[in-house]
Amino acid sequence: MKAYFHSFAVLLLTALPALHAAEKPPQPIATLIEQNCTDCHDAETKKGKLDLTALTFDLADPKAMDRWVQVFDRVENGEMPPKSEDMKPENRKALLVALESSLYAASTVATAQKGRGPIRRLNRIEFEQNLRDLLALPHLDIRDMLPADRESHHFDKVASTLDISHVQLTGYLDAVESALRQAVVTSTAPPASKKTRVVGKQLGPRRTTGGVESLFYARDGKGFDLDSKNWAEPKETEPDPGIEFALFRSPGWPYAVYPKNVIASATGEYRVRFAARSVLQTEGFLLQKGKRPVPMNFRARKPTNHDIAEDVRVTGGIIDVRPEGGVYETTVYLLAGQTIEYGMLGLPVPQIDAQGKTGHYRYPPFPEGGQPGIAFQWLEMEGPIAPASWPPASHRVLFDDLGADVKSAKPAEDAKRLLRRFIALAAREPVPEAAIPPFDKLVLDALQNGAPLAEALLAGYQAFLCSDLFLYLREPIATDDHFAIANRLSHFITDSRPDAALSTLASQKKLRDPATLRTETDRLISSAGFDRFVNHFTDCWLNLRELRRDDPDIRLYPEYRLDDYLVESMGMETRAFLTAMLRENLPASSLIKSEFALVNDRLARHYGLPEVRGSALRRIDLPKDSAYGGLITQGSVLKVSANGTSTSPVLRGVWIMDRLIGQHPPPPPPGIPAVEPDIRGAKTIRELIAQHTKSKTCATCHAKFDPVGLALENFDILGAWRTRYRGTSDGERITGIDRAGHDFAFTLAGKVDASGQLADGRQFANIHDLKALFAANSRQLARNLLHQFTLYATGTPVQFSDRRDIEAMLDACAQDGYRVRDLVHALVQSPIFLGNPKS
Repeated sequence: MKAYFHSFAVLLLTALPALHAAEKPPQPIATLIEQNCTDCHDAETKKGKLDLTALTFDLADPKAMDRWVQVFDRVENGEMPPKSEDMKPENRKALLVALESSLYAASTVATAQKGRGPIRRLNRIEFEQNLRDLLALPHLDIRDMLPADRESHHFDKVASTLDISHVQLTGYLDAVESALRQAVVTSTAPPASKKTRVVGKQLGPRRTTGGVESLFYARDGKGFDLDSKNWAEPKETEPDPGIEFALFRSPGWPYAVYPKNVIASATGEYRVRFAARSVLQTEGFLLQKGKRPVPMNFRARKPTNHDIAEDVRVTGGIIDVRPEGGVYETTVYLLAGQTIEYGMLGLPVPQIDAQGKTGHYRYPPFPEGGQPGIAFQWLEMEGPIAPASWPPASHRVLFDDLGADVKSAKPAEDAKRLLRRFIALAAREPVPEAAIPPFDKLVLDALQNGAPLAEALLAGYQAFLCSDLFLYLREPIATDDHFAIANRLSHFITDSRPDAALSTLASQKKLRDPATLRTETDRLISSAGFDRFVNHFTDCWLNLRELRRDDPDIRLYPEYRLDDYLVESMGMETRAFLTAMLRENLPASSLIKSEFALVNDRLARHYGLPEVRGSALRRIDLPKDSAYGGLITQGSVLKVSANGTSTSPVLRGVWIMDRLIGQHPPPPPPGIPAVEPDIRGAKTIRELIAQHTKSKTCATCHAKFDPVGLALENFDILGAWRTRYRGTSDGERITGIDRAGHDFAFTLAGKVDASGQLADGRQFANIHDLKALFAANSRQLARNLLHQFTLYATGTPVQFSDRRDIEAMLDACAQDGYRVRDLVHALVQSPIFLGNPKS
């Protein structure tokens, strides 16, 4: 097989001048183009700004190559000529065969000469995680010190856009210096740990915004000292442990509720324990036992009154406080001087200027049965938690056994030893001795100029971590190049450097063994680091990084106002679903259709499903008539493909066809305005689209994605089911008070019509029909996934010469329904991933 490939490559390289020198397409391509295409694409007509009579066939020119690939794709998809009868089937097939052969040969030659893509720089997410793992600093936060990485094909991992500039290099130098300083300790012992315990009125403030219903103290289940004028700080030596602190609102500016004098003395992890129960507040400030758990978390912040004073960060995970009460424990990470704010999830958030009165807050009406909340009895925080040994692992990575003071009787000798030791730890593959002298010189020069040993070494470490030896990932190019494979696999599945087990296999040259590679792929998918892949991949592919963009229009959707718990749950759902697809090896059709959903209490209510208790996602079987199931109808997908005010079938249709189906629509012609929603409710979206697509040119493209968006019109801007549109004037008037205490009014206008017809003529009546049509083409869904995985794993989009490999992978996975982890295995074992090694 190797000999065959080398012979083929030599043949192609020999033919290179003939392949690349042609100004005109060879026969039969030229004849078929002239007979079927040049009526619309000649110098005079030039439809779509394409003149095929002037388009060079010099396939060594990337621009010409890209243009001919575009021609091939449009002919293959039946988009050119736009009327199928304008090209006989046998002519279309002949053109595709001839064009594919030429394009494949040219692409293969380019790959043999230059590799699939350029060397790839670590993006800032990978760079931060590499430093976290190397320096044993799991909470290291230096990402925002680096310039944002440019994106291509929706991803920030594309090698051609991950360039380097003096601005980026300065950012790397600053970020590395900050990371190294955080890894160093100077004290001979860890910071002293202390325990702070608060009870009764020490658990929180005397009052907060939003009315007394938001927060009060209770004894024996009844609120007391409700009039702030009668408030008295406890005078007794020991605060009253019989007092409960009852909290009934979620956090929001200007609002901060945190325990008194519970402040981190030093940066680190702290153990938090507290006793609490979920309760219901009823009229008269009475507390009754709750009916279900209430979720909460803690938020790290400075002990100030306004969120604008400092970034507020969630820490410690979500805790479900149960009606029967109990003692709960979590670990939080705090910076010196920070405290922990109570973060109730899913409760009201009273906001200022309610009822049209400046400076006025109003607590919303209680739901039937009472207002859920949490009553706290006591809380204690202990820390910072000391590491298992001192100096900590982060310091020992830098200075080995020299201790916290980094003293040495032979500084020059230790400097050379520790520099090589650090380079061996930091580098993801062996560094040749010839590459080390510049770093040696930097460290030794600093010592000779009077710098302490620690400072001299830090200068050398900083230089190495900002060098190409650390910043870049290479393509596998040789049969014994196992470290490049280890790096590619690890940065694909965990977004970080290879762990010890994978590095050992690379050093033993075992990563071209299919069984070993399969075992390691499965191990990494099962590891904790896989969560990083899921988060980053969905942030890019599904644009979940923009999940909090476009706040819901409170005029039309007051129920979503400040519902951070719902938005957070939607992101959790989609990430958990992708995790299940890979770990459970679900079929690619699950993107569109599944018989189960992963929901928590808030999502179940949002989707109109049977009640689920608690914040944890759990798998439930969907009712047979449910419109949900699959990624396509998840709230996160429906939110990022809307704009907060209206649902546009155009935007949603383009988004679904591009991201999930893998059929990328062309950009809109210049000067064509977007469809503007009629928020009054006087016009239907179909009327607006009809006006927008009066042009035949527009209608041809819109026919490919508008119907898909129309099928999703039964889902509002956050994915809840609806049968009628909302407006501000026309229709049935609905009024009330929202979760922020503000009056609202909107109208229910025209009925939703979710029927349509795809561009190929297939009709659907609703989302169920559309799902069946899409799910039937599992191969296209799997093909799109393979394209996304290939780009994420290799940093290079699928090249034309890769297409045959992609189809071979699909053939191998077809019999079992194109299962998603099988697709990953097929990619990892392919020449696209492993390269075409040279001996």
